[in-house]
Amino acid sequence: MKTDILLQTGPLMKTDPASKAGTLCKLKTAAVRPLRSRVRRTALLLMLALAVFTSCEKMLEVDMPGNQIDGNIVFSDVQTANAALAGLYAGLWESSPLSGDTPGALLGYYTDDLDYFYTSTNGNAVADIYLNQQVANNSTVENYWNSAYQKIYTANAILEGVSRSAALPAKDRDRLTGEALLMRSLLYYYLEELFGSIPYVTTTDYKINRSLGKTTQSQVLVRLEQDVAAASMLLTDTYPNTERIFPNRKVAELLLAKVHCLQHQWGGAELLLKNILQSPLYTFQNDLTKVFDKSGQHILWQLKPKNPNDPTKEVQHYYFSGAAPALNALSSNLMGSFDSGDLRKTNWTAAVTVGANTWYRANKYKNRTTNPNEYSVVFRLEEVYLLLAEVLAQQDKVVEALPYVNKTRQRAGLAPLPATISKAQLLDEILKENRKEFFTEMGHRFFDLKRMNRLDLLTAIKPNWKSHHALWPIPQKELLLNPNLNPQNPGY
Repeated sequence: MKTDILLQTGPLMKTDPASKAGTLCKLKTAAVRPLRSRVRRTALLLMLALAVFTSCEKMLEVDMPGNQIDGNIVFSDVQTANAALAGLYAGLWESSPLSGDTPGALLGYYTDDLDYFYTSTNGNAVADIYLNQQVANNSTVENYWNSAYQKIYTANAILEGVSRSAALPAKDRDRLTGEALLMRSLLYYYLEELFGSIPYVTTTDYKINRSLGKTTQSQVLVRLEQDVAAASMLLTDTYPNTERIFPNRKVAELLLAKVHCLQHQWGGAELLLKNILQSPLYTFQNDLTKVFDKSGQHILWQLKPKNPNDPTKEVQHYYFSGAAPALNALSSNLMGSFDSGDLRKTNWTAAVTVGANTWYRANKYKNRTTNPNEYSVVFRLEEVYLLLAEVLAQQDKVVEALPYVNKTRQRAGLAPLPATISKAQLLDEILKENRKEFFTEMGHRFFDLKRMNRLDLLTAIKPNWKSHHALWPIPQKELLLNPNLNPQNPGY
């Protein structure tokens, strides 16, 4: 039976008379919301419409017939299928755990990289996260969960559409499937680290998803390993775009290495990371001032702003000048972690002095108005170096690990670590180096501390930190809608 999907190009339409929200902007993921069939059909086209009108690549530039498009047409040729995928990337940039503004900053507030200053008389869910006082009905936690699952729904819609299409060439089917599978996996990586056992949704069928229970944390990692490995086989090393705004096989290999690290499969991670470093696609960026230039050959993958010359979300979120910070500043603990002469402090932070007080803002991205040369970097080669140093150290290969951690140190103007260093000391130094290299980059600090079982170091810095804060609570609204998501995470 032919399925028509409504294309909405004007104000958001009502889709469910029983819904209190009544608009598509309130659409929740099928993992946690019993989506009605019309909403389910509409979700894919909402994503397609986003690609048409706001995609960074403008991959679809054709007139749509009236206000409807046949659902089968979406994946009947490469242009429309590419537009669907571009819409997913636009959504990741706009609102997801990878976004460079509040969602990407939350884990910096949650750990010890950022201080949070915004106050509200009506309560502040972000402040509760910063103070480590989040509860199960925290609206920001709920938004984080929903935003990730909405993008997972979109990825699943793409996977289903491509699998049903007989018109797409095999090469394009592989690429589209590999990219959508990889993006779904990356979102699950974030969700697993933050929420533990989670629903692992692989379909858009609301009849299945509305009552789906949780997959255990260990099994999520197994499924992630399988999915990312499959994505890697489908992708090639060649970038679909020279600006590296769509991931290639090496991006999948890096994510797979990170999953291996969570499973303590150090040998497998080592092979993957060395394979990336051996690729002629990448060159270490020795100029610290060019690390966030979009043309760098050290970049594995980056997200392009929605409109040409738009600034990154990061530069807007972290900027303040001439006054006390109204939103955030780099924590004194982070600033105190920089060694004397560390060029990253000079180039990637900026002091703001007002009277007798000085704060520091993140200054990695520079262009606040016209932006000709900066995109939001998701993965870069420095992470490969430091993760490889870590997995080698975990295997007692201390001497072999040293050049990889010293690479970023020496670029920052610091002396290399000595060959006499112990394994425990080296792992400590790698953790410190990660912090100074990746502060304010999409939650890096939290993931490093958790992977190395060091989250409880935060008790010395953040008085409300408790061991159960290694996980966030499952949003209370989701538990009420789907009791199969019980039990709640410990401590909440």
